[in-house]
Amino acid sequence: MSGGTGGRQRRSAWQKLPLLVWLVAVWGALWQDFSAGNLVFGLLIAVGVSFAFYLPPVELSGRFNGLRALVFGLWFLKEVTVASVQVLYWAVVKGPRIRNAVIAVPLRSTSDLIMTAVGHVLSLIPGSLVVEVDRGAATLYVHVMNAPTPASVEKARSSIQDIEARLIRIMGSRQELAALSVEVRDCPQPPPPSAGSRRVPRASGPQPPPPSEEAQ
Repeated sequence: MSGGTGGRQRRSAWQKLPLLVWLVAVWGALWQDFSAGNLVFGLLIAVGVSFAFYLPPVELSGRFNGLRALVFGLWFLKEVTVASVQVLYWAVVKGPRIRNAVIAVPLRSTSDLIMTAVGHVLSLIPGSLVVEVDRGAATLYVHVMNAPTPASVEKARSSIQDIEARLIRIMGSRQELAALSVEVRDCPQPPPPSAGSRRVPRASGPQPPPPSEEAQ
């Protein structure tokens, strides 16, 4: 029993380590003083805060794909740039005529880490903001701009779920990664229509009945 208790205590200390490092970094940034004495004082305060205000531990998946993280960082910079230009255009050209929406986005993962990461990415991209999180149902409620039609709402929901999929590939658990692979395999994206396979629009009005097959 004592060995199991000691193991749980060691895991709890390791799980708190990223939080302590982050709190010390924030303390130094707020004071604009990263001297050894100030950081040690900040560490003492961080330890006191972590024990006085208990937070449920964030379970890490044990995997991290650095290459996908690099690709995600470049993709994120592109999305921020494009979204900034879009919001500027909407504000200058459309103004109050824009119709916004608050949409519910169910996530695949129930991990607090993935949900938090998706929420932070959304809040950093102009034009979207997380207004509520339903942790039990793994659902984000997101305010999005320029969503006047059901099709635009569905497009925004799919883009948010794509962010979650990218994050799962970076740091999701192996079970989440396997479930995502099965989902992608079972629901492949349809290929874009080629120039020679464009559908001819049907003429309006009543159509003649198809010819009957008669024996020649």
